[in-house]
Amino acid sequence: MDSTAPTPQNNPAPTVPLDVTDQQNTALLDDTLSLLNNGVPEKADQRGLGEIERWEEVLRASERPGLAKIIQELATLREQLGTPDTAAHDIAETLATLGAETVKVADETSDDYSAPLTHLGKLLIKMGSSLSR
Repeated sequence: MDSTAPTPQNNPAPTVPLDVTDQQNTALLDDTLSLLNNGVPEKADQRGLGEIERWEEVLRASERPGLAKIIQELATLREQLGTPDTAAHDIAETLATLGAETVKVADETSDDYSAPLTHLGKLLIKMGSSLSR
């Protein structure tokens, strides 16, 4: 290799902002509530991981303030679920935090999302509580 050759640069591809419609937001919320209303999904169920990834993308694209903690907790949850030896208590804590943050966002929401977000937050808290037992 020639020592005078320029070092290759890894230029990241620019990310295109995700444009999410109200209809898509509603569908994602409905899908998630449908999944969680059936109880705690099995850890091996890839649908749950898919929902987490969808939420991360949608929330990152959102202009709403106060979502950084939720995005961070979703990433933590995805990592925990992807690690075979994660303790149920750790997942429970993450779910409880996600639930509390979701309820907080729901309380600050004045549109049609308030009630379903509150329901989602309560489901997350309930799931966390059931895992910590």
